[in-house]
Amino acid sequence: MENMFSKNVESIEISGIRKFFNKVANHPGAISLTLGEPDFKIPKEIKEAMKKAIDEDKTTYTPNAGILQLRQGISDYLLKNSIRYNENEICVTVGGSEALLCAYKALLNEGDKVLVPAIGYPAYESCGKLVGAEVLTYKLKEDFSLDIDSVREIINQEHPKVLIVSFPSNPTGAIMTEKDRDELHALLKDEDILIISDEIYSAICFEEYYSISQCEDIKEKVILVSGFSKMFSMTGIRVGYICATENIMNSIIKVHQYNVSCAPSIGQYGALAGLKDSLYHCELIKEQFESRKEYVYQRLKSMGLRVELPKGAFYIFPSINKFNLSSEEFCEKLLESKKVAIVPGSAFGVGGEGYIRISYCYSMESLKIALDGLEEFIKELSKK
Repeated sequence: MENMFSKNVESIEISGIRKFFNKVANHPGAISLTLGEPDFKIPKEIKEAMKKAIDEDKTTYTPNAGILQLRQGISDYLLKNSIRYNENEICVTVGGSEALLCAYKALLNEGDKVLVPAIGYPAYESCGKLVGAEVLTYKLKEDFSLDIDSVREIINQEHPKVLIVSFPSNPTGAIMTEKDRDELHALLKDEDILIISDEIYSAICFEEYYSISQCEDIKEKVILVSGFSKMFSMTGIRVGYICATENIMNSIIKVHQYNVSCAPSIGQYGALAGLKDSLYHCELIKEQFESRKEYVYQRLKSMGLRVELPKGAFYIFPSINKFNLSSEEFCEKLLESKKVAIVPGSAFGVGGEGYIRISYCYSMESLKIALDGLEEFIKELSKK
């Protein structure tokens, strides 16, 4: 049959992150630093709440937007970071990924322009292609922070409908500074543009947290995407959320309803228990990630790599430009020769070539073995 598949679907590929993760299966004994999956266990309070939900037969549909108590809990949690959304402006989703795609589908028409970071999570570009939007990119500074001049130039020239920002960043670990937030606010307040702010790593910020969603006077333009996968180490439970003013939320809910009806009830009760009783877990894992970050950073520096110190999330993004290999070639050779899997920077957009992403959400033992292998590999490359 001709034209069997959607052209929009054919225009995208499987995520480069997953592609390299899948290759590990062909290399028994390989160490993988590919996925953003914390090696910590789900807090006991969340486990017990999910078990209790099953025992009490709380396994039916919930409201499309999610159980009211959880939406109120999210509202209270966000307020601690000076972000104000009430329970009617929050929808619980099947992870942050569904939240992101719901926003794209609700806001973008075929041919609309969406402006994404040149180095960013692969879904920003792929979701744009799935809905038939034209994807534009803006540059980041050398330290991967927001380049407001690049954003301004493209907005003035191309007039995109939607802008994507993501801090703390996957894959770079960069955060939004107060200055960046205020400059972005000044630029956008008079522009006819919507902003999707992906804040899935907000709980893992090693410095003070700033977000465009803190700017209440442009709230009607901002859509916040976040979730519980990273903060409570519950990646497989798939509970996220999206926040927007009610006029925008009305359209997002339509997409969400026909996509999944509601997020899994059991996971919602687990996330609610997390917000009530397990926030200590965020501090615990942040402390662990900070020590891992310092270890990985110092090791990479000692190898002679140019690398920025991450300020959030659990990724580090060193440059490999000096080796005259593409990022994919570098990662393929590393996996073949040292059984160490990391993700090529090219998986993260047009600006990612010449870099590699290392996830340090794994144990110190795994990090040491992997970095020893990387160091041996770099020494061998340097001799050629």
